[in-house]
Amino acid sequence: MARRIESHMLAGPAGKLEALLEEPDDQEPREAVLVCHPHPKHGGTMHNKVVYRIARGLRKAGRVVLRFNYRGVNLSEGVYDHGEGELEDARAALAWLRSRYPELPYSLAGFSFGSRIVLRLGCPLPDVDHIVAVGFPTVYQDRSYLDSCSKKKIFIQSTNDEFGPMPAFQAMFDGVHEPKELVWVTAEDHFFRGALDAFEDAVMGTAG
Repeated sequence: MARRIESHMLAGPAGKLEALLEEPDDQEPREAVLVCHPHPKHGGTMHNKVVYRIARGLRKAGRVVLRFNYRGVNLSEGVYDHGEGELEDARAALAWLRSRYPELPYSLAGFSFGSRIVLRLGCPLPDVDHIVAVGFPTVYQDRSYLDSCSKKKIFIQSTNDEFGPMPAFQAMFDGVHEPKELVWVTAEDHFFRGALDAFEDAVMGTAG
């Protein structure tokens, strides 16, 4: 069967959001996953190489994936809103995805700034299956949204992440509520340079 790939302009709180929906190559989807990209003020888009690898790994594991651009990125309307508007953009994209696949369980995944967005979005949701946080930046000290998060959280981190160094990240992770899982990928930097294939394999493993 041919893989479904669709471009969409979703209705967002600040205007239309550019999005890309992709189903698995060779099977019916078993879960729907929203994927959030890194910081829009530092070149982050849904086509970032790490975001692309997240999406591809999830598709290989039988997931349908929705990526989108936050407000003000590429064709998405609106302007950057310091993480608050971007959180609402993610909420709108998730609502669209769930309406498209109402029978499927759903999860969230995000890279860097996007990892913060999906944790903030997913922790209060009653029915999200799990949250995959890739390249979580410990440089941001406000992590109150994790204080009582009882959802399953899977962190994938580079061993040489300059924005989430191993000692600081391990200390942060140790204080996070269960259920949780940590996967270290031996890589050269925050963007998993030199280890994108191993990183993609780690993403596939999160899908079970």
